[in-house]
Amino acid sequence: MEIVEPAQPAQPAAPRPVNNRSSDRIMEIVLYAVAVVLLVILIYPLYFIIIASFSDPASVANGQVWLFPRGFTLAGYQELLKHSNIWIGYRNTILYTVVGTAISLVVNISAAYALSRRDLVGRKYINIFFIFTMFFNGGLIPTFLTIKSFHLYDTFLVMVLPFSVAVYNIIVARTFFQNSLPEDLWEAAQIDGCGNLRYYVRVVLPLSKAVISVVALWTAVGLWNSYFNALIYLKDPKLHPLQLILRNILITNQMQSSMGTGEAAAVALRLANLMRYSVIIIATVPIMCMYPFVQKYFNQGVMIGAVKQ
Repeated sequence: MEIVEPAQPAQPAAPRPVNNRSSDRIMEIVLYAVAVVLLVILIYPLYFIIIASFSDPASVANGQVWLFPRGFTLAGYQELLKHSNIWIGYRNTILYTVVGTAISLVVNISAAYALSRRDLVGRKYINIFFIFTMFFNGGLIPTFLTIKSFHLYDTFLVMVLPFSVAVYNIIVARTFFQNSLPEDLWEAAQIDGCGNLRYYVRVVLPLSKAVISVVALWTAVGLWNSYFNALIYLKDPKLHPLQLILRNILITNQMQSSMGTGEAAAVALRLANLMRYSVIIIATVPIMCMYPFVQKYFNQGVMIGAVKQ
């Protein structure tokens, strides 16, 4: 008698391995394309300002400048360099930026470290006091009277000392200290006989190059571009920063072009418009040269304050 074996149920087909490589490749191409488009959108305005500053004013006014300069000219720069006080403005702005950044770093980084210490007496109320000043201030007139009462009006110090405290920078640096410097490091330093000041100078500062560089860059850019404080608190032209001098030059040329008539007025107006592009280049190139030197620390400081798991 033949024994018939029962039929085995059919085995389900093994699932085909999903190949995500092609989909990842497509997504990568899309992301790179979007990044390139955004890069062009962000860079082109700066590029246009550069080529427009070397182009014929009539070509710029008629919208004929797109990718390359047309009617190459240095008229805008030549007109600006006729004003010898530009070099005085450069000197003053460099001094204000260097000295003001140094003072701001000493004040803000030290305050941030003190506020990051858990053993600071009244730490909570001091933090509230600092944050309160971000939303409320005395106003322009009380500030002006205070500066005059301290005999800072129309002096070099008025540009670097009264406004050296930046609460936002203090909060950023405080967050960095709280998240990046473990308490065990301070305890180990105490065992080695290290005091507060020595620990701050020998341990904290060398480990905080990222946040120091970020705060220094923010402060330097703000001081370099500042003109309002000089407009209010400086009367002596020999103390004016570059931004204020360039502003006065543009206003003067605009007034002169508006007072003329006929073809001469049209030429003066085109030249005044061309000078705007030259002013932007003269005012921004020096501060942009700082970025390559702090780029490494700036990239590290982007994640300052991020939540750590």
